[in-house]
Amino acid sequence: MELINCLGLACPQPVIRCRSAVDNGMELLEVLVDNEPALENVQRFLQSRGYAVSAVADGPQKWRISAARDAATGVAAASEKQKEHEQDQRTLVLITTETLGRGDDALGTKLMENFLATLPELGSRLWRLVLVNGGVKLTARPGPALDSLQKLAQQNVSILVCGACLGHYGLLEAKAVGETSNMLDIVTSLDLADKVIRP
Repeated sequence: MELINCLGLACPQPVIRCRSAVDNGMELLEVLVDNEPALENVQRFLQSRGYAVSAVADGPQKWRISAARDAATGVAAASEKQKEHEQDQRTLVLITTETLGRGDDALGTKLMENFLATLPELGSRLWRLVLVNGGVKLTARPGPALDSLQKLAQQNVSILVCGACLGHYGLLEAKAVGETSNMLDIVTSLDLADKVIRP
């Protein structure tokens, strides 16, 4: 049995750690979490991978999740088949704003940083990022979002940045990552993609 200590970790890190253990073939897992989003997300992820899951309180604001691979469900095998199919697909991520969601811009900035940092979990399916309108600001503003974009570029993920948008915001010279592009390239990319994610 493997114990995965995720105390102090915000989502999606607990799920990412569990995914690593699952991919390494662990049959029995115990996961410690200390926030309700992690509790729900870890349980849902493990169930989707064919594990029988239970959770018990293990102190104030602390839970212990136990998981055992349930061979009878066949879910794990189906999930692996789906995973193999998805490896052949090209996923494009279309980013149109510098924040994720509406309501609080400070929260939206953190959510976008977290989103970009988590994109490598898509693996080889992640083909291209396209940034337009306010999204282009992410390519020119130092910080965690730019760091994540540069790491994706180093992993050979194509990043197209709208040139007209950069010009509008006065950021043509400030862009630090990606290829300055045009609307024809963007439309063609959307057409070629097997899946488009728009956060």
